Amino acid sequence: MRIYLVIMDETPESRTALRFASRRAANTGGAIHIIAVVPKQQFVAFGGVQATIEEEAKSRAEVLVMAAAGSLFEELGRMPSIAVKVGDATRVVQDYLAEHEGIAALVLGAAADGPPGPLIAHFAGHRAGQLPCPLMIVPGALTDEEIDAIS
Repeated sequence: MRIYLVIMDETPESRTALRFASRRAANTGGAIHIIAVVPKQQFVAFGGVQATIEEEAKSRAEVLVMAAAGSLFEELGRMPSIAVKVGDATRVVQDYLAEHEGIAALVLGAAADGPPGPLIAHFAGHRAGQLPCPLMIVPGALTDEEIDAIS
């Protein structure tokens, strides 16, 4: 089974990537894995404050991926695999790919304007040849209809 990995956050680019990946999965009999990455908070002198900030960020990420998973379940008829991880996004994705050998593609969305984003810059740059799977970059300027047509 083809598994498409999508990194979810609150940007329109991640929604674009998820739409493309879900259409590909539906058309190929594949599945979706969604990861939300919560950045590790900088050191705060009061540990309780830092823990509260991290917990709130993790809760927001969980709500985000659960909402995305619910939408995919309605559309595809099956639940995607979801995970919320704390840490550096590039390291989290690399570790996830290493732990899940069945990933068919890492699907990322590029912003419609401006730089492509840190994950695309990292994985499409000098690390591109070291990925264990293809990298699919979905342009942010595509409409839903255009995404549906090409996926």
